[in-house]
Amino acid sequence: MKHGFLSIILHAHLPYVRHPEHESFFEENWLFEAITECYIPLIGVLDRLENDKVPYRLTLSLSPPLICMLRDELLQTRYLKYLHQSLELAEKEIIRTRLQPEFQKLARLYRRFYKKTLTIYQDQYDCDLLIAFKKHHTMGTLELITCAATHGLLPLLNISEIAVRNQIKIGIETFKANLGFSPSGFWLPECAYYPGLEALLAEAGINYFFVDSHGITNASQIPRNGVYAPLNCGNGVMAFARDPESSRQVWSSQEGYPGDQDYREYYKDIGFDLDLDYIAPYILDSDIRINTGIKYYRITGKDLPKEIYNPKKARVKAQQHAQDFINKRQQQIIDLNTTMDRPPIIIAPYDAELFGHWWFEGPQWLECVLRLASNPSNPIQAISCSDYLAQQSSHQIATPSASTWGDQGYFSYWLNETNNWIYPFLHKAEAEMEQLASDFRDLTINSLQKRALNQAARSVLLAQASDWPFIMKSETTTEYANKRITDHLARFNYLHDAIRKNNIDNRYLTALEIMDNIFPNIDFWDYLPSKKKN
Repeated sequence: MKHGFLSIILHAHLPYVRHPEHESFFEENWLFEAITECYIPLIGVLDRLENDKVPYRLTLSLSPPLICMLRDELLQTRYLKYLHQSLELAEKEIIRTRLQPEFQKLARLYRRFYKKTLTIYQDQYDCDLLIAFKKHHTMGTLELITCAATHGLLPLLNISEIAVRNQIKIGIETFKANLGFSPSGFWLPECAYYPGLEALLAEAGINYFFVDSHGITNASQIPRNGVYAPLNCGNGVMAFARDPESSRQVWSSQEGYPGDQDYREYYKDIGFDLDLDYIAPYILDSDIRINTGIKYYRITGKDLPKEIYNPKKARVKAQQHAQDFINKRQQQIIDLNTTMDRPPIIIAPYDAELFGHWWFEGPQWLECVLRLASNPSNPIQAISCSDYLAQQSSHQIATPSASTWGDQGYFSYWLNETNNWIYPFLHKAEAEMEQLASDFRDLTINSLQKRALNQAARSVLLAQASDWPFIMKSETTTEYANKRITDHLARFNYLHDAIRKNNIDNRYLTALEIMDNIFPNIDFWDYLPSKKKN
């Protein structure tokens, strides 16, 4: 008899970064690092669980920009080049560390790691990781869901309902075109919700979504079961809330598992440590130091000299942390069963990129957690939210409160003095896109005009991505974030004027289509109000 449930949700997302106009582009490494350190290790976890016939259950949200980039032939080719370069550097490191056996042991580990990654990517899945994820979904162990078209922060786009509707609609259509089925669940970008959003989710055929814990605790009705049962938003769409305890154990910078002293140190990379002449072929433009992925030290402890990384000790620690995580969930379940009118469900959502990239041992921890949660003698069972809804038919009706899972819990990280300048331009472009669709609804348009109108819609969507204001606030690659916003808006403005003046340059339009080739099936008529569509 299971006393309660655990639902782990990984949200896999990266902003759309693709630059065919350059021979190589540094920010494309964001994707390549995530494939190497996160997505392929995750597939390895799922494959091992499958081979061992472990009846695990996991949910993975694949964002539309990530889906499109994983399927893009240019990026697939460039990733193989990146992977071969990483393997070459590992080979060189084996030679360089020949008189340092502890370091050479790690260099050999990295060579095995990159070789295995290449085998999985190129030989096992023919450079298409979506095949791997769909395989596990088809087997019934992995539930795949999706997100808004370009990860736009929906509450800040809500000046126009059409803008929000298209972020949802085009996101789902992209998922369906690439995976072959419609998702039941939807990851709201940044878990950002506003009352009324559930109506558009219902319209799109979505059954459930996620909010942060205060979205439920501050709902229109006091939740009888706290954050451990979903709320029916009044139209049959269910809102599940993040469990703060599960989150704190993984995310907290003070007490979270990834900060343990035995885990690999992310910030100590040979790209910054070795002589420039040696490392030059593997860094940016041969002179700007960047992470290579090869790291030899463990976290060690605050203000202490870094000690060499010990993979065996780290693996044991990951197993211990997995057991600790499950033990704490079991105790939660025992405590909750005394107060709830149904079996509780603990929602544990995380960014997928945490597992492997920022926390190298994260995939090992996740595999251990899923194995432990799948043990028949365990009173807690890993399930998906769809599984839970299939078991529970009656739910409290209430409207969640506006909220996000970002800093301070609301929208300030995406709307502040560092990035507030973008929103008048985004809203203006959205309004002009809608006006274009409205003005052309009764006109006969030629193929060139239709291409330009569709490309204008792509530019609007790409400018709306929440990643760029987030980066502006976090002050990481702010110059690039500013350029992405201004470039997409400039492209839209050019297309808008060219369409209005009937002066579309076919060559320039083709160039824009090549650079921003996301959403090949986009239809600008989606920017018409529903009642005006043909």
